[in-house]
Amino acid sequence: MSGPGDLPGWDLPDLGSVPPPPILPEPATHRPDQLRGVRAVVGLPGLGWRTDLRADSPVVQSSRTYVPVLTEAEWYRAEAEQTEVFAPLIPIERVWVERPAPDAPRTVHPLDLIGRLVSLDAPPRRDPVPIGQVIGVTGRRVVHNEDGMFRRDLRAVTEPFTGSDGDICVRVAREFEWYRWAWTGRVPQTLELPVHLLWLE
Repeated sequence: MSGPGDLPGWDLPDLGSVPPPPILPEPATHRPDQLRGVRAVVGLPGLGWRTDLRADSPVVQSSRTYVPVLTEAEWYRAEAEQTEVFAPLIPIERVWVERPAPDAPRTVHPLDLIGRLVSLDAPPRRDPVPIGQVIGVTGRRVVHNEDGMFRRDLRAVTEPFTGSDGDICVRVAREFEWYRWAWTGRVPQTLELPVHLLWLE
């Protein structure tokens, strides 16, 4: 019987390509002074989670601490235009923030459903997946392995295609420009990158 390591496509996309660290949600209460602008997850244990959000600095009302939380699109627009936007206040104990965790290697094959089962006590970790193993990447969060440094806050703007030098590539844009595209119609600057250096998170 074959194991998860024998499933097609499980090999790293390139012998020299090291995956970025996974994202582990951390309770916002652990570092309340470091919340502004970080990716946030909100929800209730046992119920479910909402992602692709950004947190702002906590506020205290009636002796309770709350975190203003916006969608990423609203966050980037508010930052770009320096405007005030409505942000729901979420009790800090219902907010987690995303942190890269270099010491938490993936231990489960992505096609191993039983191994991927999670506890509903906290948001699940996000393991990077080689972009060549995913169907439908446009608009997804991308990490670029740039000479051993992991560049985040990128979005894929195309599906894989054959690049000018024959490599299989995907075009990516900075996340701010990707969101700005939606509210201004201004097409972002993009960069053509080979898929063996790209991961989805």
